[in-house]
Amino acid sequence: MSVQTLSSRPHTPTGAGTSIPFDAIRTPGAYVCEATGHLLRVPEDGINPGRSPLISLVGVEPLRVTRISDDPFLPVTQARMAAAGLDLPVNF
Repeated sequence: MSVQTLSSRPHTPTGAGTSIPFDAIRTPGAYVCEATGHLLRVPEDGINPGRSPLISLVGVEPLRVTRISDDPFLPVTQARMAAAGLDLPVNF
C-alpha cells in the first residue's frame, strides 16, 4: 500500500451503507469492519491531516469498512440496529 496524504487521495463516496477500504475514510462517522463486525468510531480529529491520533492498520488484505452513520458517537444500541439493517456482522 502506498503512503498518501488525505488531500492527495481521490474522493470516495461515504454515505451510510457505503463500503470502502479503511485507509479511504475521509468523513467522520461510525463504521463497521466487514471482516469482524467491530464498531469503529472516527471523530473529525481522527481524519484531519496533521492531527493526532492517526491510526494506521497494516495487513496483507485491505480492511473494508461500511459507514453506518455520520455520528461517530452514535449510541451502541442504535449502531447495532443500523448495522443489522445493512446486513453487516455485529460484534459490539
